[in-house]
Amino acid sequence: MPHIDERIASLRSQLTKQNLDAWIINGTDPHQSEYVCKRYRTREWISSFTGSAGTVVITREAALLWVDSRYFIQAQQQIEGSEFVMMKVDTPSYPDPYTYLSDNLQEGAKVGIDSATLTVAAKASLEASFAGKLELVPCSDVLDAIWLDRPRIPSQKVVVVPNEIAGFSAVQKLAMLRLAMAQKGCDYTIVSSLDDIAWITNLRGSDVSYNPVFLSYLIVGRQQAWLFTNPDRFDAETLSQVKEDFEILAYEQVVPTLSTLVKKEDVIYFNPEKTNLLLFASFAHNKSVTGRDISTDLKASKNETELQGMRRAHLLDGVALVNFLAGLDTKAGKYTEIEISDLLKVQRQRNADCLGESFSPISGWAAHGAMCHYSADEKSNATVEGDGLLVLDTGGMYTFGLTDVTRTILFGNATDEQKRDYTLVLKGNLALAGMRFPEGTCGYQLDVLARQFLWQQGLSYFHGTGHGLGFRLCVHEGPQSISPKPLAVPLKKGMIVSDEPGIYKEGRHGIRIENILAIRDDVKTEFGQFLSFEVLTICPFERTLIDKKLLTEVEIAMVDAYHRWVYEELKDLVDSTALPYLERATERL
Repeated sequence: MPHIDERIASLRSQLTKQNLDAWIINGTDPHQSEYVCKRYRTREWISSFTGSAGTVVITREAALLWVDSRYFIQAQQQIEGSEFVMMKVDTPSYPDPYTYLSDNLQEGAKVGIDSATLTVAAKASLEASFAGKLELVPCSDVLDAIWLDRPRIPSQKVVVVPNEIAGFSAVQKLAMLRLAMAQKGCDYTIVSSLDDIAWITNLRGSDVSYNPVFLSYLIVGRQQAWLFTNPDRFDAETLSQVKEDFEILAYEQVVPTLSTLVKKEDVIYFNPEKTNLLLFASFAHNKSVTGRDISTDLKASKNETELQGMRRAHLLDGVALVNFLAGLDTKAGKYTEIEISDLLKVQRQRNADCLGESFSPISGWAAHGAMCHYSADEKSNATVEGDGLLVLDTGGMYTFGLTDVTRTILFGNATDEQKRDYTLVLKGNLALAGMRFPEGTCGYQLDVLARQFLWQQGLSYFHGTGHGLGFRLCVHEGPQSISPKPLAVPLKKGMIVSDEPGIYKEGRHGIRIENILAIRDDVKTEFGQFLSFEVLTICPFERTLIDKKLLTEVEIAMVDAYHRWVYEELKDLVDSTALPYLERATERL
């Protein structure tokens, strides 16, 4: 890949000019977004790797890309032919990026990184890793000098989410923030997280593909709030409405405004994991209180209006899914991976409330299904025909919510191994969905429920079991998750999480089953309040892949009850031509 090696060489020339020995690219934007607009796809530009997570390190002698297990196969394929070497995250034989730098650079070497994408917390962590041996040098992005056609900061139009859909108005959300600020003794809170800002303001944009956010900063004071974004993105009516609650200033004005707004006696609340160094310099000498953004916890527990909207979105999605599945010829059909995901997209868009897809679809046939975050393109687009499994992970964005669903679809005939693997994954999905747990339980305490049956067979998967979902926002949302990582965030009523165990056998097949769950109150006993899960996803499992002999009577009853519910919810809504499929797909085991 000559053009990649040329870019590496150009970056090294900048290292020489800046008197730096290495450069780190974290691949994010000034808001620490998981998915970024084209301007901040720095990791992809320099390496060609298109995944949503990874760290690039370029020294005078080496170019390295660190990725986690989701991307081992994809990353190796995408950097092939270039100077880049793939490094595996959380793998004992591979050092982390910062240990690598400490071990391979001379003492006193200077390591540069874009200060706009480096947070307060990350700076402290990096400096601790370097332990005084290396000098961290936050500075302006050297890519600006070599990425000659670098895209500008986007400024797409924004729309207002009506209060009757959002549940709370922007005024009410500001009141919640200010109450929490008062309790913490703070005069201002600074919000950089784009989905938090979208939630607080009840505004949605399209600056980032699939994520309805807009590039902005928000400062909330005790009496006033300032929204920093391009004013041109508002039409006259929207601007008039938003200006009732927020003063609108240009995106670039956030640092000079902070510098003049904040007085030396003011106390600032901010999230050190989201606040970049450019912002922090404006109030670094003020007394501060740090923690997760106040709004992150507020938006994580959906209000009843949001929950109702999410239920409605999943109902409409279920109709689209069944109409789509009913139309697939899984015996003698011939498709491409992209064609299949497009067919589902067409079914979703038949409903006027579908605004598009909630993320880039994953449609992985056979060996591609073993790449758990595979994304088909014109070059890789495989033909789906004959015998095999298709992992189809897609979602819809609706006026009043979003969905995320994965089904593994059998084409032709299944092997005994495929049936066993599918059933083991299904058992894990059911075990998690059916669990009752005491209030205060964290996601990592439940994660093993989904893995246990695979582990018993010497099998596993290496991604998290569940992530939070936003309300007509980002398909990945915190702070909650279900994974082996001991994240001390209790699951709470109103939170929404995915339930998506899987198995991936390189070169053979992948299997994933994903339903979305809402957390609800359950029984209250002398031992306290218990919670449980409400399943939101309405779509049959792949019955032809279920090995009934591997299921207990309770599990069989769970599958039958789920399918009975799916049938009753959808039988009067799907196309008449899809009804025979729905009846077959939801028959009792």
